[in-house]
Amino acid sequence: MTPAKRTFDLTVSILLLALLWPVLAALILLLLVKEGRPVFYVAERMRTPEQSFGLIKLRTMRPAPYGTRATGVTGGDKSDRMSGLHRMLRRTRADELPQLWNVIRGDISLVGPRPPLRIYVEAFPDLYAAVLRSRPGITGLASLRYHATEERLLAHCRSAEETDAVYRRRCVPRKARLDLIYQRHATVCHDVSLIAETAGRVLRLAPRRFPRKARPRRVPATVD
Repeated sequence: MTPAKRTFDLTVSILLLALLWPVLAALILLLLVKEGRPVFYVAERMRTPEQSFGLIKLRTMRPAPYGTRATGVTGGDKSDRMSGLHRMLRRTRADELPQLWNVIRGDISLVGPRPPLRIYVEAFPDLYAAVLRSRPGITGLASLRYHATEERLLAHCRSAEETDAVYRRRCVPRKARLDLIYQRHATVCHDVSLIAETAGRVLRLAPRRFPRKARPRRVPATVD
């Protein structure tokens, strides 16, 4: 990471936290009232092929049933563990607001490849050795260009095994290709344009209501 990119990350993250802390506080209170504890979810992610860190998110899924170990990405198999509030947080990416603290700590950048789970880094070592030459980020080219496709693919999966297989076969290589394109053209100006595009999408999605229970529900493609 260049000094210019790090300075940009720190400046923007501190400014966003100063502006958005009332929103974050309101979401924390809403989660406490409607869903109870815990409010935060700290997930292991990889900063480099060898170095992990704790990625901080607002919790957007009820805990797995006792005796069940929840691993891998989230697909339709986990949809029954999400409430309307959880889905709204995922759809608008509001659950990722606490990750600004990860940026300030230096775990991730504002823009870069999404930090992967250890199991996928170990399954695709050569691929992620190249991708993780860039500091992972909250948003990025792959997040913006492939999210809708990933959401559609994983929403139809009905078991953890199917979700994992689809993600490995159809998502990992395509997202990595986009991450490497970003890597070759990474500049602060490019980061500004991707952040602006992300903000525009969030603002367009924010007014939508929670999904009604009677409607078929699509699960936002993300990692649990």
